[in-house]
Amino acid sequence: MSMQRPRPPRKNPLARTTAPLLPPATRSRAAHGLTRAAARGEFALHTCTGCGTVSYPAREACPKCLSDLVVAPVARGGTVLSITTIEISGEPYFRRLAPARQALIALDCGPTIVAEARPDCVAGMRIRASLQLDKAGQPVIYARPENGDPESDTDPHWRELVADPLHRRCLITDGRNPVTLPLAKALLGAGAAKVVVGISERWKPFADAGKLEALGAVELVDLDLADERSVAGLASDYAAKTDILVHNALHLRPGSLFSGGEVLKARDAMEVSYFGALRLAQHFGPVMRSRGADGDNSAAAWVNVLSIFAHLSWPGFAAYAATQAASLSFSQALRAEMRGSGVRVLDVFSGPMEIDWLEHLPPPKVQPAAVAHEIVAALKGGEEERWVGDVAKDFRDRFSANPKEIERDLWRQ
Repeated sequence: MSMQRPRPPRKNPLARTTAPLLPPATRSRAAHGLTRAAARGEFALHTCTGCGTVSYPAREACPKCLSDLVVAPVARGGTVLSITTIEISGEPYFRRLAPARQALIALDCGPTIVAEARPDCVAGMRIRASLQLDKAGQPVIYARPENGDPESDTDPHWRELVADPLHRRCLITDGRNPVTLPLAKALLGAGAAKVVVGISERWKPFADAGKLEALGAVELVDLDLADERSVAGLASDYAAKTDILVHNALHLRPGSLFSGGEVLKARDAMEVSYFGALRLAQHFGPVMRSRGADGDNSAAAWVNVLSIFAHLSWPGFAAYAATQAASLSFSQALRAEMRGSGVRVLDVFSGPMEIDWLEHLPPPKVQPAAVAHEIVAALKGGEEERWVGDVAKDFRDRFSANPKEIERDLWRQ
C-alpha cells in the first residue's frame, strides 16, 4: 500500500477516553431505502418504474412523471463539478473531523449530488461513488478518484465509515472453527496489529494450534464460551484491548426435531452460539461501546459469523438452525445497543461449508478461506451484512422474493 497509515502510538492510559458522538441521524422512510444497499456494499438509488429516471435525494415519487420509485443498482461513475472545504461545522461530531470536503458531482446515471470526497478529488476529475453507513448507521455517499488506489485511504472521514483491520487488535472466539486459521492470516495480511484466538479445552488435540502460533502476531488464550468465569476472566484482560471481535463459535450436529437426544444437542449448541454470544456481550460490549470514538485506538466492529439458516430452518439440522436464528436475533439487539457508539455490528452469512460435518452434502460448498476473505472485505467496506458463496446469494434473493418457495425446497433436502 503506497499510502498506508503509520501505526498510531499507544494511548496514554491517563488520558480521557473520548466520548462517542454521532452525525445527524434523521432520515425519511424513503431515504432508508438506501440503507440496505449501503449495509451490503451496493450502490443503488431510487429509480422510476415508469420513465427510468434516477433521483437523489430520496423522494416518494418520480420528479418527472410521478410514477413509483424503487431502489435499484446504478452506475457508480461520475464527474466532480466543484469542491467545497468546510473548515468548521455547527455539528459537534463534524467539528472533531474538520476540515471536511464536500463535492458537487454529476453522476453518470443522471442526478447531481453532494457527497463527501476524498482529499485528492478535484474539480473535473472522474470519481467512483459508494454508499456507506456512517457512525449513526445511516446511508451517505462517499466519492474517491476513479483510478485511485482503494487501499491508500488516509482520510479520517473515510476511516469513520469503515472498520479497517489495519493496526487493529482482534479477538476470534473459537479457535477450533475451520474459518479461524485463514481468518487470522487474512486479518494479519490486512495489517492487524495482533490477533487473539480463544480455545476451549486446550488439553484436547488441536491441529491448527502450531500453525496459528507460527503466524507470529497471534496469541492463543483459554476461552470456554459456555463458562461465565472463563469469559469474564478473558474480558478483564482483553476487553479494553479488543478493537474487532469475531464471534465464530460453531457447534454443528445433524438431527431432526424427532431425533433422539435433540434437546441435548440444542442445549449444547445454544450454550456456545447464543448464550456464549450473550456472555461476550455482557463482558466485552460495554467496554467496546465506551471506546467507539477513541481515535485510531478505538473499538471498531463486532462480527457474527452465521449461517444462511438463521433466516429459515434446515430440517436436517433443526437444532443448529434454531441456534442460528437466536444468534441473528442477538445480533440485531446488539446493533441497537451499540447504536450510540459507532461500533459496527457485521453479520456474515455463509452457505454450507466444506467441513467434515457436511461432507454428505453435494457441492457447491464454501471454503473456510473464502469466508475469512469476505469477513475482511466487509470490514474494509464498512458493511453490516455480507453473504458468502453462490448458495448464500441465491438463498438471499429467493428468500427475499418468496420465502415460502425456498421453505418447500428445503423440505426435499
